[in-house]
Amino acid sequence: MRTMLRKAPGRLSTLDRKLVRAVSKLPGGGHDEFFRGLSAAANKGKLWFGIAGVLALVPGKTRRAAVHGLIAQGVASAVTNVVFKTLLPRRRPLPEHLPVFRFVNPQPTSSSMPSGHSASAVAFALGVGMVRPGLGAALAPVAAGVAYSRVHTGAHWPSDVLFGSAIGAGAAMVTRKWWPVRPPFPETRRSALRAPDLPEGQGLGIAINALGGSYADETADALQKIFPKAYIQEIGQGEDIAAEIAGVGTRPGIVALGVWGGDGTVGTAAATAVEHSLPLLVLPGGTLNHFARDAGTPTLEAAVRAASRGEAAVADVGHVSVERGLPDSPEHLELSMLNTASIGLYPNLVRRREQLQPALGKPLAGVVAMFRTFAAGTPTTLIVNGVRHRLWILYIGRGRYYPRDHAPLVRPVLADGVLDLRMITADEPFARLRLLWAVLTGTVATSGITHLTETDRITVEPGDGPMVLAVDGEVMPGVRSVEFAVRRGALTYYSPLD
Repeated sequence: MRTMLRKAPGRLSTLDRKLVRAVSKLPGGGHDEFFRGLSAAANKGKLWFGIAGVLALVPGKTRRAAVHGLIAQGVASAVTNVVFKTLLPRRRPLPEHLPVFRFVNPQPTSSSMPSGHSASAVAFALGVGMVRPGLGAALAPVAAGVAYSRVHTGAHWPSDVLFGSAIGAGAAMVTRKWWPVRPPFPETRRSALRAPDLPEGQGLGIAINALGGSYADETADALQKIFPKAYIQEIGQGEDIAAEIAGVGTRPGIVALGVWGGDGTVGTAAATAVEHSLPLLVLPGGTLNHFARDAGTPTLEAAVRAASRGEAAVADVGHVSVERGLPDSPEHLELSMLNTASIGLYPNLVRRREQLQPALGKPLAGVVAMFRTFAAGTPTTLIVNGVRHRLWILYIGRGRYYPRDHAPLVRPVLADGVLDLRMITADEPFARLRLLWAVLTGTVATSGITHLTETDRITVEPGDGPMVLAVDGEVMPGVRSVEFAVRRGALTYYSPLD
């Protein structure tokens, strides 16, 4: 065995020289210039960065494939150049081994073993292919051409290329779990039931928040044309939104409550609808319309269709009990929560993500927003269900949201009876570094700093002074304690069955 190991380097060197002689005997031609140009294009990863930039223009899996390819290529390049080129010094082929017109000039000065070009090429192509197999197959000949070009131009021995390619493949496999492909979201399910038909809006009272995100001067007139028999009331600056909505819901002859406004306004209307046993018609009048989207009425046409047919479903409602103010003058609030609540840096994360989303797409926007938010943010100390934590984020969703990481986007079921509790903690050593690494590698959902829980009751108290609470986008400072619970099937809302 020892004899075989001692002879192995010599045999490898002999085989390398035979293969290089075979390449040297190839006739000259345009292919020499092609391989020289291809090899130069891959210097310092320029070729792969360029391809990734083009792929990133296509949102979804194609963009994720580009990111995974770059991560794998970066790992392969680092391992090759920092580790193996130091451990395995080797002279590169000499000019006499290849025709002078084919030999690369100037010759690289680093160790020949292993080939960094080959490692990066294979890592990028395989990394892309793990997310988009078709793109990976299309890139395979390019990667193979780059690897071969290093032998054709005399920059490497064939065994250097083989070893570098193996490193690239290993890097792609190692990073496979760093940037996992998200599993498909569950199908949307609604607990359907019948609600009063509202032909031309008969029996419908609509409250319009004039401060809502998409409000315009003609909003009320436009809705009146769509629902000519409905009662419509605008709520302006300085008016009590809750009182005005309650006034609309309690008018004689009203059998359904409609609301035009943002998620905070919709939550207030939901509280009135639940109190007076009225079905709620959510009209997409806010900036983001989270609940309207989840309810199946993201467009005015869908809302009109459901109302005219009496098609509806039931949803759970979050009940939020808030204690705020000074100890000698406390204020107690009872709120309804349709979507989410948060404490800590989550509101800043959402704001940044939504600003970046049109240009980058949802997944990549979430990563960039996460980095920007937590690079300079500070954790908050909170007592959650009696346990003290230092937290970057405390997020509570009314219902199970997907994906199961730091950037939940979709809620397929509105009546699942749970609160979706997510905590990203700073209790662990090197908390900020671990957080940013999890974001970079796409492993936030499985990281030790992420805690995912489903429950039907949550209590939160500040650990070092009053906290700032956001419920359905409405911010409340000076909160001393808050309790969340689930009211199952409390709300009936119009939703088209199709």
